[in-house]
Amino acid sequence: MSAQYPSILLENAVNEFAKLPGIGKKTALRLVLHLLRQNSVNVENFLSAIATLKHEVKYCSLCHNISDSEVCSICSDKTRDASLVCVVENVKEVMAIEGTMQFKGLYHVLGGIISPIDGIGPSDLEIDSLVERVKTGDIKEVILALSATMEGDTTNFYIYRKLQPYDVKVSIIARGVSIGDEIEYADEVTLGRSILNRTPFDETYRLTSK
Repeated sequence: MSAQYPSILLENAVNEFAKLPGIGKKTALRLVLHLLRQNSVNVENFLSAIATLKHEVKYCSLCHNISDSEVCSICSDKTRDASLVCVVENVKEVMAIEGTMQFKGLYHVLGGIISPIDGIGPSDLEIDSLVERVKTGDIKEVILALSATMEGDTTNFYIYRKLQPYDVKVSIIARGVSIGDEIEYADEVTLGRSILNRTPFDETYRLTSK
């Protein structure tokens, strides 16, 4: 037990909270002490929600968004435009774009972006399943909405090349989001406009967009 902690149980709890992204030891200690001040019912509800999420959450069989059922509520919504699919890195981007209330199509969650330095290649992402969706012929336009980073652009270009054999329009969101910024942190107005003002993607994009 560290000398700064009066209890090994407290130290263990702080260490676990500190493993969360963006949570340092001081914040972790504050969260743990907050939980200790709560009544047992509140703490049990908290623990139960996390455990249930981990064991029961599903991923949509079509778009790979987090879901409570085999097909998520967005994919099963008949009022959405199923011919329009927006490709995003992860679930956070789906939530950010939905918050703009500007997009009425469907999504495809890749589960990351190509990043050789992190050991992430195309086969680690849901790219092949996107191609399979396009193969059906029901999708008329694929919107690439990945972060404006080198890794994001590399992934955009890879997807574009994979979709070239098919009769589908490939477009990319307008670069209202600064280079290096992640979509989830863009304000709703900027993000909404970047989708509405999307432009066609072609092979010269990586050369002309820098």
